[in-house]
Amino acid sequence: MRLKANLTLFGVAIIWGTGFITQGIAAKYQLAYLFNGFSFILASVILIPFIPHGRKKQPGLWKWMLVAGLVLFFAAALQQVGIFYTKIANAGFLTSLYIIFTPFLLWIGFREKPHWMDILAVLGAALGVFFLSTAGSFKVQPGDGLELIGSVFWGLHFVILGKFASKYEPISFAAGHFLVSGLLNLLMGLVLEDPGQLMLLPVVGAVAYRAVLSIGVGYTLQVWGQHHTPPTDAALILSMEAIFAVIAAWIILNQVLLSIQVVGCVIILISVLFSQMKGVHHVIPSQ
Repeated sequence: MRLKANLTLFGVAIIWGTGFITQGIAAKYQLAYLFNGFSFILASVILIPFIPHGRKKQPGLWKWMLVAGLVLFFAAALQQVGIFYTKIANAGFLTSLYIIFTPFLLWIGFREKPHWMDILAVLGAALGVFFLSTAGSFKVQPGDGLELIGSVFWGLHFVILGKFASKYEPISFAAGHFLVSGLLNLLMGLVLEDPGQLMLLPVVGAVAYRAVLSIGVGYTLQVWGQHHTPPTDAALILSMEAIFAVIAAWIILNQVLLSIQVVGCVIILISVLFSQMKGVHHVIPSQ
């Protein structure tokens, strides 16, 4: 089951990586809260028919859906608003720093000391993402602070899903916390943004892709995957979204993939594989 969960999270990384293009489209039209709001609410509605019926009451379900939804609201809003004021490359790199924050949030909140192999893997993956997203040249932009704060919330989201959401039925939890995040984003958007921008065809397509695939499929599979994979391991696997974001930009937007970015891809892949070897050296061969 652990292998199946890891492969599922790998698939999520592909979905999320390609989804960065839709966020760039929304940012072009200065949409953050409304884009997030309609995407999360639509994803929640899509999931409703798939929620299992007749299950026993799950104590604490709504409390943790509210907490997870609030954290997801801050994470997604900070990321999308930050894209207004920074480069997509900077946003991709800084967001991926959740792989560093996740094990230390677990240490602070749950006294779970990071395994030394996790620490090396996290640092390696962060270096790989830096090469991949910035081609080794990082220039500070006004929105970078928002992206960095947002990455802390993404790390916290990983911890909540790993420690609390794993106790509940995944589809109902996913739909519930999507709805919370969506409503909060929608309320902010109705106050701060122009709803008319949502009628533009490129934005409609971006919302549809993000709602159905990035959120509806991607985040739901993340919730399920973290039932069976520790948060730090999940964060490392999902950091591979940076690889697929660059590949998608290369294929769809004809952006050039530099040799240093290829090196970054290789470093991330090696770091993820290294993190999965924690238990190997503990196995004693049968005599």
